[in-house]
Amino acid sequence: MIPARVSHNPIIGPGVVPAGVDPAYDRQYKAGAGVHEGAAGGRPFCVAPGPITHTQTPYVTGTTVMGVKYKDGVLLACDTLGSYGSTKRYKSIERLKKVGKHTVIGFTGELSDFTYIMTLLDELMNHDFCLDDGKELDPWEIHSYLTRVMYNRRNKFDPLWNSLVVGGVKDGRHFLGMVGMIGQFYEDSHLAAGFGNHIARPLFREKHTDDMSLEDAKALLESCLRACVMRDKQMMNKFQIANVTEQGTTISEPFAVSTNWHFEKFKNPSEFNPGGW
Repeated sequence: MIPARVSHNPIIGPGVVPAGVDPAYDRQYKAGAGVHEGAAGGRPFCVAPGPITHTQTPYVTGTTVMGVKYKDGVLLACDTLGSYGSTKRYKSIERLKKVGKHTVIGFTGELSDFTYIMTLLDELMNHDFCLDDGKELDPWEIHSYLTRVMYNRRNKFDPLWNSLVVGGVKDGRHFLGMVGMIGQFYEDSHLAAGFGNHIARPLFREKHTDDMSLEDAKALLESCLRACVMRDKQMMNKFQIANVTEQGTTISEPFAVSTNWHFEKFKNPSEFNPGGW
């Protein structure tokens, strides 16, 4: 029987699995056990001796994610673009992911790092499922866990290059929290990660209320998405909105917002920027 994963070993903290912590698990990755000759007992998600620089220069990245609370739940929104450097390379990446029945996570930053984070969360959810006791991680518990993962990786000088927005509803509590790449975190009634933190939040502060209707909350998000896509070159006009309520979670099909590029100052931008193009 293959031993259980130890990605959440209390000795090393969450999110890191160095070789040598669990010899029984390591043995299946030694040469002769399905791994090529010369492999040094490494294993998935292993932190080898010496500095790791796999994602210190992010390659495929996503930009703004934003979220708001409303009367009956929580909404999260982002675009579907994965940029390869400054190239708009992948245009149908889903950056909003369900975690269980009550939680949605959106990410900015490196796609592969977020894939690893989802692997960790899948392990936790599978463990809960196998216990078969009807319990499931709450949105605020997932948020707390992710703060420990991000901070632990930061302390090992191998950070996960993401900012995460966690939204959920459970037992009547509406939760919305953010986790940064070095473990900083906070909760609020509205928030944004990435470039939208500078563009969208002033609009949220002006117009958002916790008791607004679903229609008003969607209209506010679409207004903020429009403001971002007209200012952020790493964003595209193809968005998804996730709606989390007590009844469950839905993620919309991609849609576009209306834009207007005929403002007077857009026609000849160098006129107002001497020396510019």
